[in-house]
Amino acid sequence: MNKKNEQSKDQEVETTGHSWDGIEEYNNPLPRWWLWTFYLTIIWGIGYTVMYPAWPLINGATPGLLGWSTRGEVAAEIQRFDEANAPLEARLVAADLDAIADDEELARFAASAGASIFANSCSTCHGSGAAGAKGYPNLLDNDWLWGGTMEDIYTTVSYGIRNDVDPDARYSEMPAFGEILEKEEIEQVVNYVLTISGQEDDADPLLAAAGATVFEEGCAACHGATGTGDRFQGAPNLTDAIWLYGGDAKTLTETVTNARFGVMPNWNARLTESDIRAVSAYVHQLGGGE
Repeated sequence: MNKKNEQSKDQEVETTGHSWDGIEEYNNPLPRWWLWTFYLTIIWGIGYTVMYPAWPLINGATPGLLGWSTRGEVAAEIQRFDEANAPLEARLVAADLDAIADDEELARFAASAGASIFANSCSTCHGSGAAGAKGYPNLLDNDWLWGGTMEDIYTTVSYGIRNDVDPDARYSEMPAFGEILEKEEIEQVVNYVLTISGQEDDADPLLAAAGATVFEEGCAACHGATGTGDRFQGAPNLTDAIWLYGGDAKTLTETVTNARFGVMPNWNARLTESDIRAVSAYVHQLGGGE
């Protein structure tokens, strides 16, 4: 029996030398197919790093012998679409702004392109559905500070509002009446504005009556004698229920005291002429365009 055990032990596969609780691990050779597959993956990996971008460097990565990159692929795809759309973009640039809607193909292209441009450049402030937010105008209604015709919208988008970059930006500035009027006078004119905007129940009639004089002397020059506003100056209509910052007494007091100064960038430095026309057409056809 001892002889047989010794012979059997001599025929066993060599172990790795590892042992766990007396259990040893055999050092069986790997299957050849697995070994060759492993070698091939190493060769393939080396080839990949040589042919494609792979190893990070200080200012980039190794470009690879093929010179391929995802950025280059995207750029080529963008160029392909630009070339396909070039004829329509040329027509859009050459067309009269008010005539775009009359050309079905051009209007469809402008609305589609404009929607994409709006989502990328305008929705951050005006909202994905263009309904605006506090301090950012709703573009779906017919209440426009600077006008809602195609020409007006185009001008606003091109040059922006109250920015210090484009000399042609639309510009108007409401003074901070907290530095001009007494607190009592501000309270009076706020109550007057509440009255003319249909919020008589929230206004004090005596204060509102006195506020009419304050309004005439300090506000009518921009907002008009009846408070209906002036688009040439970007002065809002104070007689409707549409408010950019809010129309309650507290918000109106803040507005009169410290004024508002919303700024819109000029997009003519960031968008092409075709892009500006497209997004103008898109905004105009949303429902509030005049």
